[in-house]
Amino acid sequence: MKLKHLLPALLFGSALLGPVWAGPGHDHGDEAPTASGPSLPRFVAQSDSFELVGVLDGKTITLYLDQAASNVPVTKAQLEIEFAGTKLQAVAQPDGSFRVELPQAPKPGVIPITATVSTESDADLLAGELDLHGEAGEEPHVHRRNWVALAPAIVAGPVVFGAVVLWSRRKKKSQFGKAA
Repeated sequence: MKLKHLLPALLFGSALLGPVWAGPGHDHGDEAPTASGPSLPRFVAQSDSFELVGVLDGKTITLYLDQAASNVPVTKAQLEIEFAGTKLQAVAQPDGSFRVELPQAPKPGVIPITATVSTESDADLLAGELDLHGEAGEEPHVHRRNWVALAPAIVAGPVVFGAVVLWSRRKKKSQFGKAA
């Protein structure tokens, strides 16, 4: 094989290796992308009669109270929560949820929550925990390649190229020596 054919063949072959470098999430396979976005911290407290879901947004907790058996929203209830040792009365909202305003934004950590639910026919005590973490996105998402794994290819590429060049020069010299 002549050098003028070898070099394009090597370049073409190395171009075919590009898709092999695709890492996780970059392979464009059939897997559907997962939805990502900011989500607010939540907690769940439930008993045999009720299920309470709370969503924290800054200093506001939005509470959704349902019957445990049928998942029907309970809109006519008295709801009091104890959040990190502070008792707060929940206010019913027109959309069927309840709202509580905290005196200050909670600090990261596990916060115990107790809710007292009273309806015309039932009363119950619910307990749960809110696990708060630091701000989302504290660590930037960075794509990093493992350069140690690529080191053999980085070293082997120039070595093989140099060997091909030296081999072709020696072959040319030997051909010129025979002609003389």
